[in-house]
Amino acid sequence: MTEIIDLSQEIYSGMPVYKSLPQVKISVHNTHEEWEGIENPETSTPSVYKMEMGEHTGTHVDAINHMAKQYEKQSIEKMPLSMFYTQGICLDFSYKGLQELITHTEIEQACKIANLEIKKGDTVLLYTNHYRKHFETENWEHGPGITAEAAQWLGEKGIAAFGVETMSPGVPGISNKEVHHICGALGFTHYENMINLHLLIERGRFRFIGFPLKIRGGTGSPVRAVAIFEK
Repeated sequence: MTEIIDLSQEIYSGMPVYKSLPQVKISVHNTHEEWEGIENPETSTPSVYKMEMGEHTGTHVDAINHMAKQYEKQSIEKMPLSMFYTQGICLDFSYKGLQELITHTEIEQACKIANLEIKKGDTVLLYTNHYRKHFETENWEHGPGITAEAAQWLGEKGIAAFGVETMSPGVPGISNKEVHHICGALGFTHYENMINLHLLIERGRFRFIGFPLKIRGGTGSPVRAVAIFEK
């Protein structure tokens, strides 16, 4: 039996986005009543929505060209699909508070506690419980994040990506820019705004899937990220 755990936020008008990124706007573009030529209908049922949003909306993955200008040719549609279809593990950092940093030593310790090994090509998910504690609150933008040296350590392990519940992989103003630059230099990426990571703790390894949209020249893409357990 296959168990699929959804790791992605819903996308909806007015949802939280990072700093100055485009706000999400969703409106009805066509209705069934319009298509059927019904004038002055008592009710309207949407047949097509119009969506306005940035690539980095909700649960999404960053393309390498997002990391720094020197990687401009490494856009999302050029990244190998194998980066988004990997083995995965999830590590517990739920003890971390607002804007606290996660070091590579703490990642190593979390692996030992969970009896898990980070392998080449893995996607490593970092559970902080920030989503369940602070989503849509004033503290949502103040989540924990990894240090630059932790990003370097993960990249040198040869992982495909890591994933966080927060709106940024590092702490803005402290490590976030450096983490992005390291991802670009070492050729790996990260997912942001993930949910349900608590459902993966103490479950061992799983199949991770987080395919992006095929956006020409894209700097990232929303994903429907899932963890799959085969029983």
